[in-house]
Amino acid sequence: MQINQANLRTLNTGYKAAFQRGITAAQAQTQYSRFATMVPSGTASEEYGWLGSFPNVREWLGDRVVHGVKSHGYTIKNKDWELTVGVPRNAVDDDQHGIYAPMMEEMGRSVEAHPDQMVFGLVKDGASQLCYDGQNFFDTDHPVLDAAGGVQSQSNWDDNSGAGTPWYLLDLSRALRPIIFQDRKKPEFVSKNQVTDDNVFWAKEFVYGVDCRRNVGYGFWQLAYGSRKALDETNLIAAYTAMTERTGDFGRPLGIKPNVLLVRPGQEFAARKLVSASTLANGAENVLKGLVEVVSSPWVI
Repeated sequence: MQINQANLRTLNTGYKAAFQRGITAAQAQTQYSRFATMVPSGTASEEYGWLGSFPNVREWLGDRVVHGVKSHGYTIKNKDWELTVGVPRNAVDDDQHGIYAPMMEEMGRSVEAHPDQMVFGLVKDGASQLCYDGQNFFDTDHPVLDAAGGVQSQSNWDDNSGAGTPWYLLDLSRALRPIIFQDRKKPEFVSKNQVTDDNVFWAKEFVYGVDCRRNVGYGFWQLAYGSRKALDETNLIAAYTAMTERTGDFGRPLGIKPNVLLVRPGQEFAARKLVSASTLANGAENVLKGLVEVVSSPWVI
């Protein structure tokens, strides 16, 4: 290929189209938007001081009662992310540039899959990362006020002394999900392929890259339950019951109903059998049939 402005523009258009194909293909597979509340961001960070407040309807007697926003000081700071690849100038000179199109497509797929990696990675690390109340997201002693206003502890984590493969029960039916995905700047494809660019002049390499700004954080810990105990009928019922009976401040029932069981790929078939079979091995009715949907993700490994 003769290296001139027209041909470089054509090359850039082709690579950008391949990049977009990768994004489109990955969109059908990503799951993060279902598990995370999508929050557009307009600044370097966003403050979520209202986390921890589950407002409740009350009979209107006298003046309105304004539900104050608890100042938990939970902030999610946006981070910069990038992915850059290079194409040797000689490959363009020798008409071998087409073999790099799949790499551009894979770059698009990687960019689109990145939010999955962030969201599910945050779930995986929930037993060691703090949420809005100052406790780890998955913890045994989240502070909650009882009916009399005294501080009591609630648990959404059963680590079984650190043994066993973790699995997670989630309620994804609320406006706010267990995870928050904060989007500051969407991915932008950029090329440095002018013969006068330093990377071409000094290194004989055309450079193509993408960058974005985003981050993730924790929403309501009440909407998630993690366990390292064996994934069986007894332990799934215990986790499900703990979530459905969970109360907020002053003993108010939260009406939580888990609808997703998140597991590693290696647990998927055992999990599906647990909640899909009509009968148990002994012929008894399976009371867990259809209870929750099983979702697996490699990012929770």
